[in-house]
Amino acid sequence: MKAIAAVVHEKGQSFQLEEVVIDDPKAGEVLIKIVSSGICHTDIIAQEQVFPVPLPAVLGHEGAGIIEKVGEGVKDLKPGDHVVISFTTCGTCRHCLTGHAYACENLFPLNFSGTMDDGTHRIHQNENNVSTFFGQSSFSTYSVSNARNVVKVDKDIDLRLLAPLGCGIQTGAGAIINTFHPPAGSTIAIFGTGTVGLSALMASKLVGCTTRIAIDIFDNRLELAKELGATHTINSKNANAVEEIKKITGVGVDYAIEATALPTVLRQATDSLATRGTVAVIGGPPPGTEVHLHVLDLLVNVKSVVGVHQGSSIPKIFIPKLIEFYKHGLLPFDKIIKLYRFEDINKAVEESMSGMTIKPVLTM
Repeated sequence: MKAIAAVVHEKGQSFQLEEVVIDDPKAGEVLIKIVSSGICHTDIIAQEQVFPVPLPAVLGHEGAGIIEKVGEGVKDLKPGDHVVISFTTCGTCRHCLTGHAYACENLFPLNFSGTMDDGTHRIHQNENNVSTFFGQSSFSTYSVSNARNVVKVDKDIDLRLLAPLGCGIQTGAGAIINTFHPPAGSTIAIFGTGTVGLSALMASKLVGCTTRIAIDIFDNRLELAKELGATHTINSKNANAVEEIKKITGVGVDYAIEATALPTVLRQATDSLATRGTVAVIGGPPPGTEVHLHVLDLLVNVKSVVGVHQGSSIPKIFIPKLIEFYKHGLLPFDKIIKLYRFEDINKAVEESMSGMTIKPVLTM
């Protein structure tokens, strides 16, 4: 079938809305009419070829929509279902089989190689193959995805608001709820108040962290952080974040989130920890990035640095939980979302990169 998609043909090229052809879903797959798609920093670094997804490609990996058609063998989804699409996994490696699909051994090739998990393509243009991204390519009016990474959601919530649950929101919230499991009364510092950082902030309030410190260089984001639960904010352009955190807490924080992908900020996050503190590395730096950490400090003060991917979540279980939190006013993620028309995708990217918009969501 024909669809309109935002195609990237060359490194760094702006998104071009063009007609493509989408194949019917194969066994275990579904065809989805996309209603909305979040724009994530990972889409931008793929556009810039920091992560070299084969071009031409249709990016987008925070899709939400309505099931149009199901392939052979799909039993838990049917046409008309409202769904959120998340990352794709193999389903057969030891981590997938033990309930840790976010650590799938085949995660990178499945999400970045440009093909579906059988090694073939579902998107074509002028009789040429076009790469799929994260097994979904949600910058399109239609998408084929493996049913394994599609989450059925309630129909009483606006689908335009649910798209970012597939990556950014579940990543930040999951780092708190699924990875840290912080006891009530814990202290936390969140470096970077974009989608991931603010989702972590909201979740830290939800679970009972009582000192919640947000660090950023944009005052507008720090003001929003206060609204969403930050007890303290630090503009790191104007103050030494580590020193300020130590002043606030006396000893440092129990937990820290590093959501900027900047090596210098990861060092600040580890330096801000109290004894036995843990920092979660969430921001994705370019391949080959090295970080200088104070190893003796980690050793003597028994600090931990842990990598967190997709919030250590199983989307089919965790995304419905996030929606329930939202319904009860405990995770007001609508406050970080700004809607854009699909044809304004390049404007949405620009305003996201400038810090003006936290989470741009395209509406098809």
